[in-house]
Amino acid sequence: MKLFDAHFHIINPQFPLVENNGYLPPEFVTKDYLQATSAYELVGGAVVSGSFQAFDQDYLIDTLSTLGDGFVGVANIPHTMSELELALLNKANVVAVRFNVKRGGSEKLEHIEQLSNKLYEEYGWHTELYIDSKDLKELKPVLQNIPKFSIDHLGLSKEGLDDLYFWVDKGVKIKATGFGRINFDPISVMKRIHQINPHALLFGTDLPSTRATVPFSDKDVQLVSDNFSTDDLEKIMYKNAEAWYHRT
Repeated sequence: MKLFDAHFHIINPQFPLVENNGYLPPEFVTKDYLQATSAYELVGGAVVSGSFQAFDQDYLIDTLSTLGDGFVGVANIPHTMSELELALLNKANVVAVRFNVKRGGSEKLEHIEQLSNKLYEEYGWHTELYIDSKDLKELKPVLQNIPKFSIDHLGLSKEGLDDLYFWVDKGVKIKATGFGRINFDPISVMKRIHQINPHALLFGTDLPSTRATVPFSDKDVQLVSDNFSTDDLEKIMYKNAEAWYHRT
């Protein structure tokens, strides 16, 4: 099956790692990732910076150089990052900034609007949010001022799904990732999202599934395959993500 992996992590202990809430993840380097996805026709993917990498993005530049064409980066950066450092990330094929609202370890919420707009205007980067859908209502006044963003892991919580659907209707992308992190049936929610906007869903492995109650497995892919048509599956598994992450 053809796959653009819209969300995965690389954990390379050769670069700084920081405990987040007492947790430090095990090693998962590019070789491990490529082996874990060898059953799929991998056409690209998005390497997402985790809270345990804090603001060090040297690992991301190294990872993107190793993986090569088709792969892009989602960076965890401070609002004070210099223009030179931003330009280096952009050159390395970083295309988005991430805010880890759920776990922390990223820039503070008060900087989301300013930093998102700056990066969009200067580099065309979008914003990615690791956020619980039950917190979307409170953040609505801020989010409506962000030009382009996506939401991780189907929003995580059943509570707040109506707010998630609101943003889907506005063109926001939703990552169909981390099924072991959510508290609802992923298929029924994915079907609703796909019905609202067939270009919204972006499937990702979430490898190596750090701290997930149930880690990613081929069963997740099979579950989606069993519940969507061939045309819909192509959109969800790679076409939507390719379009979202494509650099103009």
